[in-house]
Amino acid sequence: MRFLAHVRVMPKAEVADPQGNAVCHALNTLGYTGVGEVRAGKFMEVILEAKEQEEARTQVAEMCRKILSNPVIEEFSFEIRALEHRG
Repeated sequence: MRFLAHVRVMPKAEVADPQGNAVCHALNTLGYTGVGEVRAGKFMEVILEAKEQEEARTQVAEMCRKILSNPVIEEFSFEIRALEHRG
């Protein structure tokens, strides 16, 4: 079966986020004065083959720990759904 994983990677709360700070500053400069903080992360889609959803979940978790995130400074979450079969 084919599965689609939506992976979200964000800097840990205690880690400085210069990209998020720059976006926050730019928004304030453009007049969005109500924006007090921005955290910038990554969003990825991963399409993979697996026998069942639990196997896909295990593979994506491993991918996140090994390559898609830096566990020292980032945290991740993901959702997986089966893709429809095409006859």
